[in-house]
Amino acid sequence: MRSMDAAERRARLGVRHRLATAERADAVESIVRSLVVLHATDPATVYLSIAARSAGLEPGHMEQALYDDRTLLRLLAMRRTMFVAPIELVPTLQAAVADALAHKQRKTYGGYLEKAGAVPGNVVAWWNEVEAETHAALLTRGAATGAQLSKDVPRLRTQVDTAPGKSYSKPTNITTWVLVTLGCEGRIVRGRPNGTWGSSQYTWAPIESWLPQGIPALPVEPARAELVRKWLRAFGPAPVSDIKWWTGWTLGEVRKALAQVDTVEVDLGGETGLVLADDLEPTSAPEPWAALLPALDPTPMGWQSREWYLGPHQPALFDRNGNIGPSVWWEGRIVGGWAQRPDGDIVWRLLEDVGADAEKAIAGEAERLRGFYGEVRPIPRFRTPLERELTA
Repeated sequence: MRSMDAAERRARLGVRHRLATAERADAVESIVRSLVVLHATDPATVYLSIAARSAGLEPGHMEQALYDDRTLLRLLAMRRTMFVAPIELVPTLQAAVADALAHKQRKTYGGYLEKAGAVPGNVVAWWNEVEAETHAALLTRGAATGAQLSKDVPRLRTQVDTAPGKSYSKPTNITTWVLVTLGCEGRIVRGRPNGTWGSSQYTWAPIESWLPQGIPALPVEPARAELVRKWLRAFGPAPVSDIKWWTGWTLGEVRKALAQVDTVEVDLGGETGLVLADDLEPTSAPEPWAALLPALDPTPMGWQSREWYLGPHQPALFDRNGNIGPSVWWEGRIVGGWAQRPDGDIVWRLLEDVGADAEKAIAGEAERLRGFYGEVRPIPRFRTPLERELTA
């Protein structure tokens, strides 16, 4: 069995995730494709993930790709998490993940409506009508906020108490429920935010404004196999458990997808991993590199088994729900954390000794990042112990 130790995996990470200095790019879409998708739960992550992997891109370049050229699209996908994906990958994600997620969302929200007795007659038929009216209103407007759409479609203002009798309960407007479900179904998309690139107050647009004919329908199983193939190209080698975690699928679903992908087992230092059969050539270690990656960056969030690049640093850098904060990297390993202070300064702390050369390189990345932020001061959505300490 071919052995791929931690050193080789770190070399692959540096090269394939465009973190090594020589691998950085000035094409937004190329950077996104190298990672399959970008995490977008925290809006600033998209911009900062690209900045860390580029030689000279600015926020305006990302906004052009997202909202003018529309070569990227924001959607809910794996693990009901928000991602930004290349437009050509959207049909695969829709079939592999989002369709099942839409079904689950509809079932959940329909159950709330039925339990509350909030609508007359058949809940499914009522929901379908509201969705159709909302989509039609959005086609007429071109782009709109949830508040604007709720004026056009009065039934969006229907309120439901999801936990009657509980101290924390309060009636919930169904506007967001309908919009999220339409998004999962691929009928509407999140458009340009109201505010800076760190804002999460999005407008909505019909999918037709991105894809005039809508999202092409693909068979589920080939789509899942293709998604696994792309993930292994970017993140392999990795154990099956990592694929299961990243996709959010059951083990049976993962194995069914893997049966359609030509893979080879490799030794990851006492644990069996998978790699694409045509991807066994060793990766030469790149020149030493440093990077400051944002909270929820797709590289540290790409695997569930993280010891080979995280070491003992999880308590300082992760919150209680498993979300990583801003991290400092040196040669394929996490060695510290960083934060942006209210005055714009980028501050960082090493959690281990990495030497003077590393510290100089990290300081250079911090200075570069400060320039990228400009006057924007986003706060990570999921704050971690070290990030809080650095900004106190």
